[in-house]
Amino acid sequence: MMNKKIKKALNNQVNAELYASYLYLSMCAWFEAKSLTGFASWMRVQVQEEMFHAIKIFDYINDRNGEVVLEALAKPDSGWDSPMAVIESALKHEQKVTAMINDLVNCALEERDHAANQFLQWYVAEQVEEEASFGAVYDRLKLVGDDSAGLFAIDLEMAKRVFVPPAP
Repeated sequence: MMNKKIKKALNNQVNAELYASYLYLSMCAWFEAKSLTGFASWMRVQVQEEMFHAIKIFDYINDRNGEVVLEALAKPDSGWDSPMAVIESALKHEQKVTAMINDLVNCALEERDHAANQFLQWYVAEQVEEEASFGAVYDRLKLVGDDSAGLFAIDLEMAKRVFVPPAP
């Protein structure tokens, strides 16, 4: 049986992952409106990743005979001034999610829920990847600055990303 404190924390994380997918969909829409289709495509992949993260926790709760409780999602931001501002906002959001995952791991350790701790280690590693991915895009945008040719080169590169579900 799943510990009540862990169940509540995991349910909060499901909702946080769903919100992240909603936020990245909003970013995708912003890029689409600016005709930056590579960035938009990249964000669509990120939406799929966040949904995968949410469903993975959803399934874990159910596997442990817990009850999934979905909450209303807050309206995501939608107005940014530049591609750099969008990516910076996304990077900050991933850093927030990393802190949330770390808090979840701490909760699992405090509650001596070794199964939850083991399960969450995938997310710890995933967040390193997420921050590195957004950080690399952010760094490239800093390098090109206001150079529109550089921005379009990055846009072309971003279009190459595809969603590949992680192996179980």
